[in-house]
Amino acid sequence: MTRTVYALARYQDCQAAIDFLTGAFGFRVHEVAKNDEGVVHHAELLAGDDMIMLGLGRPGGPGIYVAVDDVDAHHDRARAAGATITMGLTDQPYGSREYGCQDPQGNPWYFGTFRP
Repeated sequence: MTRTVYALARYQDCQAAIDFLTGAFGFRVHEVAKNDEGVVHHAELLAGDDMIMLGLGRPGGPGIYVAVDDVDAHHDRARAAGATITMGLTDQPYGSREYGCQDPQGNPWYFGTFRP
């Protein structure tokens, strides 16, 4: 599969982000690159057939949206793993059920059933 657009999130601690994102959101590790000191400076994680990239840097930004099949179960898993819920489960007028959260390093994430 050839991709053209990649979501990117910046983290001060990429390894901690990988641990959280795989545990809380169910992403799978595709590739991890470490510098000479063994610090993760780039990673690629899979969500279904799609990929997000992580890099060293200052967290924040507009956020990333990920479509999931069972958003209620996903919400509960993320909250139990320590995500800060910023928007509770909401039925949107365009047919999606969604929630928003922040990971422990402050990046915003949105999950829902909408698949444009």
